[in-house]
Amino acid sequence: MRAMTRVFLVTGGARGIGRAIAQRFVDDGGRACIVDVGKPDDLPDTIEYVRADVSREADVRRAVAACVKWGGRLDGVVNNAGLVNPDVGPVEKLALKTWQRFLDVNLTGAFLVAKHAVPHLRKTTGSIVNISSIRAVMSEPNTIPYAATKGGLDALTHALAISLGPDIRVNCINPGWIDTGNYKPRPIDHRAHPVGRVGRPEDVAALCAYLVSDEAGFATGATFTLDGGMTRKMNYPA
Repeated sequence: MRAMTRVFLVTGGARGIGRAIAQRFVDDGGRACIVDVGKPDDLPDTIEYVRADVSREADVRRAVAACVKWGGRLDGVVNNAGLVNPDVGPVEKLALKTWQRFLDVNLTGAFLVAKHAVPHLRKTTGSIVNISSIRAVMSEPNTIPYAATKGGLDALTHALAISLGPDIRVNCINPGWIDTGNYKPRPIDHRAHPVGRVGRPEDVAALCAYLVSDEAGFATGATFTLDGGMTRKMNYPA
């Protein structure tokens, strides 16, 4: 699964899951270009940063071009950028601009990155990985736009896979609870997972590294649930 000298573009790569994915690509011998609205600290020479808002097509066009110019090629894209606060209140009070912002960043952003990356990925028989969420198939109250966009990402994945194959493979990862440091998990939270713990960004990075590798050459149009078994566990009221 070594990335060797391959070049990858990771949106939302400044922190959390995206940063772990970029670091994994570098650890595997590749190079990564992070596209984000904020610059991360302490980047090695093997990671480039391009500031861009994925909801704006001009930004995306420029970011993809800059990444290819820096790396000389493009072997894989990870669409990880997204709004991360899903609770927006009751639907009857949900502002249209809030709904639209979730669509623009979480879903349209992935479409735009794919659109402008595809000509370069065809040259390398590359791949795309979309980072969605288990919220594509389950919900908490008042998370309507977040869940809707994650469901859209799952559908976008198989639509792109059918449209771009066999030159480009497209897959999706639906992470469950991943501890990115924003909230300290409690013992009960770990026990909710059959594996005995909540997830780590490195868990998602490991699966992502496999999906962009040649060893995953038979995987396309698929959605991989990565949640420590949480969505398979039956929960009854106490």
